[in-house]
Amino acid sequence: MRLIRDLAVWAKVRAAMPARRSLGFVPTMGALHQGHASLIRRSAAENDATLVSVFVNPTQFDDPQDLRKYPRTLAADAALARKAGADYLLCPDRAALYPDGYRYRVLETEESLVLCGASRPGHFAGVLTVVLKLLQLAGARRAYFGEKDFQQYRLIQGMAEAFFLRTAIVPCPIVREPDGLAMSSRNRRLSARQRASAPRLHQALETGRTAAQVRQALARQGLAVDYVAERWGRRLGAARLGPVRLIDNVPL
Repeated sequence: MRLIRDLAVWAKVRAAMPARRSLGFVPTMGALHQGHASLIRRSAAENDATLVSVFVNPTQFDDPQDLRKYPRTLAADAALARKAGADYLLCPDRAALYPDGYRYRVLETEESLVLCGASRPGHFAGVLTVVLKLLQLAGARRAYFGEKDFQQYRLIQGMAEAFFLRTAIVPCPIVREPDGLAMSSRNRRLSARQRASAPRLHQALETGRTAAQVRQALARQGLAVDYVAERWGRRLGAARLGPVRLIDNVPL
């Protein structure tokens, strides 16, 4: 696996690839776990080469403290990506990805304003903007996104269609811990007591007969509920345990 930090170097590598050689792309913010590994393995199985990016995108954080505390584990990320089958690891810096200082951005005016978008103003503008940049840079045939962030996946899929991007957006199933907790980079910030309580979000989403029942069950168990809603054939929920915000969803 080749580690590349300079976008100009990546551009030369990408230009040298034969047109018939398919490239898969897995964009990440690092702190990789087995959920990410599943995306990389799928890309490696479906493409001739796989690119993984690691970039902690500052424009999608509504809380500066969350950005500051977000785990950065590049050495471990590189080892996991290599083992899962990545051929290239792209790690650009902020100046390279935002030469405009974020004056230009992608705005969606409907689905980005509900659920996570309602409680995190500007979040999805940051997500869509950086993903569009990365998709343009990658020039991949396929890009892989986990369904844990289901609202994010829908918005990225919609953006790709709206702007006639040539990259196919591929959704991948949620990867869970043995107790049902959806794997997330933020899980490592949970205390032992919080980690023991975290699977209750998934349990409540699966077992509650109505969204209102799910909210009540989570509140009784000490989770600060952000939302529970039914959209897009899914029941989606977000709740906080201490400083950590958990999200999950289950098919209806």
